[in-house]
Amino acid sequence: MNFSVLISVYYKEKPEYLKDAINSIFNQTLLPNEVILVEDGKLTDELYDVIKKLQEKYNDIKTVCLKENKGLGPALNEGLKYCSYDIVARMDSDDICMPDRFRIQTDFLEKHPNIDIVSGWIDEFYGNKKNIISTRKTPEAHNDIVKFGKSRNPINHPATMFRKSIICNIGGYSAIPFLEDYDLWVRAILNGAHLYNIQQSLLWFRLSDNAFLRRGGIEYAKNEIRFQLNLHKIGYISMINMYCNILIRLIIRLLPNMIRKRIYVFKLRK
Repeated sequence: MNFSVLISVYYKEKPEYLKDAINSIFNQTLLPNEVILVEDGKLTDELYDVIKKLQEKYNDIKTVCLKENKGLGPALNEGLKYCSYDIVARMDSDDICMPDRFRIQTDFLEKHPNIDIVSGWIDEFYGNKKNIISTRKTPEAHNDIVKFGKSRNPINHPATMFRKSIICNIGGYSAIPFLEDYDLWVRAILNGAHLYNIQQSLLWFRLSDNAFLRRGGIEYAKNEIRFQLNLHKIGYISMINMYCNILIRLIIRLLPNMIRKRIYVFKLRK
């Protein structure tokens, strides 16, 4: 099965993390036909240098350059235009694929043509990928994914493989900071797409204290309130479900960073 890998990078990314991410893509038991790397705005000299060396090492990396930083959703939409194949694997610029990830996902999609979006669990780590502190587990079957999605994001975005035609048919990613993937899954579900989560970890997900910091504050809370209001408006969740979600999120977003970190790692990952 031919497939593309879609990845976006912006100026704040660490060059060594991008290098690890790209190397993991090409250290697979099944290699992609191409990697579409979106440069979301002007990058640092160090990042440009790493990208140049990676392209010299791997011939299948194609860059898409955006003049200004657009954010993850718009950057991925632009990158999708350059993906040559209908099967697209998502990857973030600071995570690390497990060696069998692409083989497992393409084998699954070949055997299950009715599935449009497939992801899996992710092992979350600090510093070294051997230092795993939690695993984000998501439900397996479509109906359970739909139910889970009414309260939490049901798909691990960086470990996703999907059919490009389905994503393009629903208009691609929306420009919703931090929630562009969650919004995409909901719209896909409401438009008849079928989702599945493989019940094993497919990717090492890099954590940092900044990651939990970004998940807090007034602006993040406002985005989530607007998102929950929209989920109710489009008929995905009930009014009671909406109010409960908003209350829980408001509390979590306004907590001190270290407490929020403990909730994510020790409560929400169980």
